[in-house]
Amino acid sequence: MAEVIHDAQQDFWRPPTVHEDALEPTELVAGPAMAEMCARCGSEFMIGARFCHTCGVSRPLASTEPAADASVLARLWVQKIAGLRSAVARLSWRKIPFPDWLHYLHFHEIQRWVGLPTASLIAFFAGLGCIVGVLGVSLFYRASNMAEFKAIQMWRMEWLLGATASFVAGILLKKPPTD
Repeated sequence: MAEVIHDAQQDFWRPPTVHEDALEPTELVAGPAMAEMCARCGSEFMIGARFCHTCGVSRPLASTEPAADASVLARLWVQKIAGLRSAVARLSWRKIPFPDWLHYLHFHEIQRWVGLPTASLIAFFAGLGCIVGVLGVSLFYRASNMAEFKAIQMWRMEWLLGATASFVAGILLKKPPTD
């Protein structure tokens, strides 16, 4: 429709207006194929755009050889994977010295020490988190009038209700002894 209007203002999403009498019939049917994605930043080109809206590089013509694009992508993929593997190898956890007492904080060690199954122990930790929430509300909020005091008390009740529900769930999820 933009070709119909004479002296139309060019917007960034519209290609420049070209009159039909200036074009040859072959140009009306099929123009040169343009690339779909920016090779520099990887963002997709807007329809009819002659440049990338993200990085500003001009839009190249599309390659007629799909094998060349596939080989470029495969080479980039292999380079990225190799870089990721080397980064992971450099950040090995075994090189960081941890204190000896830290193994007592492992989940399975706590589970063995407390004697609860996994679901009950998770519910127990959720209840302890709610108790920390009650203490956090008490430490961070101070009431200066009656409305604020009531709001803080309501928050404390909600945290305590969550703690109660978590502890009850932990009790109900505990397996009875098989003796």
